[in-house]
Amino acid sequence: MLIHPGFDPVAVEIGPLAIHWYGLMYLAGFAAAWYIAKSRTKQAWSPVNESQVEDLIFYGAVGVIVGGRFGYVLFYNFPQFLQDPLWLFRVWEGGMAFHGGLLGVVVAVALYARRIQVPVASLWDFIAPLAPIGLGLGRLGNFIGQELWGRPTDQPWGMLFPRDPMQLPRHPSQLYQFMLEGVVLFLIIFLFTRKQRPPYAAGSLFLLCYGSFRFLVEFVREPDSHIGFDMLGWMTRGQELSLPMIAIGGGLLIWTYTRSTVKGGR
Repeated sequence: MLIHPGFDPVAVEIGPLAIHWYGLMYLAGFAAAWYIAKSRTKQAWSPVNESQVEDLIFYGAVGVIVGGRFGYVLFYNFPQFLQDPLWLFRVWEGGMAFHGGLLGVVVAVALYARRIQVPVASLWDFIAPLAPIGLGLGRLGNFIGQELWGRPTDQPWGMLFPRDPMQLPRHPSQLYQFMLEGVVLFLIIFLFTRKQRPPYAAGSLFLLCYGSFRFLVEFVREPDSHIGFDMLGWMTRGQELSLPMIAIGGGLLIWTYTRSTVKGGR
């Protein structure tokens, strides 16, 4: 059995201001996205130039934060919102959801594409390799803060989290997600986009891979205590939200390559 190092989730304290590692991970993710985007503007098929990257990252950051908060409230804690609507705006109390953040980014990037008059598909494909690093760093933030740990396990790599009231060895599912949603997903999308692909290909591959990885990890991740298991008595809320990603990503990937083949054969 492994024991969690017991990191302090607060990285820096300045008087009453406490800066958590999770927040720093968000900032590091945006910085990494900015750097990769800058380098990717050198590709001949890039829909943006280097001077537009800052605005693109800003739009994406707003989409992540607003969509992530709305997603958590609507998907994971809607009854509390009905009882206390102002809770939606008390972001300092915590609560963000990836699936909501994804929807927020999709909308924000579409708005920016319209502003600079480029095809939405090309901009969605452009940002696909930018997201996994932020996702991976976010899971490291969860691990440091001892949040979203896994289900109990008797495997030798089971980890004891000091903040766990049950004090059971658990899957360090945050690290599984760091590897799959961060490292592996980044390598897949980054290598895939080193050459020009049909419109929507990179974005749909991201949806398919992330949805599949998240669905699998949810089998060893502890369900939300106030929700438990939903569909069929064994499916978690995270798995339910990932199923549309898998279906849309897979279907769109098949459609875009079928459409590309038909056009190429004319």
